[in-house]
Amino acid sequence: MPSEALSEAVVETGLPLDDPRALAAVSLIWREAHLLDARRYEEWDQLWAEGGEYVVPIDREATDFASRLNLVYDDDRMRRMRIERLTGGLSISAAAAARTVRSVSRFVVTRRDADTIGICSAQILVGYKREETFVLAADVTHRLVFGPDGPRILQKIVRLANSEDSVTASGFLL
Repeated sequence: MPSEALSEAVVETGLPLDDPRALAAVSLIWREAHLLDARRYEEWDQLWAEGGEYVVPIDREATDFASRLNLVYDDDRMRRMRIERLTGGLSISAAAAARTVRSVSRFVVTRRDADTIGICSAQILVGYKREETFVLAADVTHRLVFGPDGPRILQKIVRLANSEDSVTASGFLL
């Protein structure tokens, strides 16, 4: 699916979080945060739907990611290659991996279709790498698809608050 078909504006729609699918989506997002902090990337990859997109745009207003420069724009193949670099031990990303603790909150249901749900949230990530502590803040949009096995991530867009600043090798996933 093209990026623009999956992209959504972060607009509050007033859809309740007490819907069972919304609660399942929030639970999956919290589980995702736990797996990323624990560096359990192979398990994290299992949360994704086939064809899922992981995007960290430079331009916070971007919606057509295929035609823009992004910090990360991964399909299934690229996401798995990124995981291999982070876990393989042969790259600087793996050798100098940061320890992270993230908090995800401010959930708002932005879209609900027959088999998908869109949720935006705020993420604060505190990391520690090479004797330095740093903080990253981001608005995150998940688009989840529901199947027989529950929700899976169809698209994740991480809009960093400082996305236009210089970026160094991070050694972790957002």
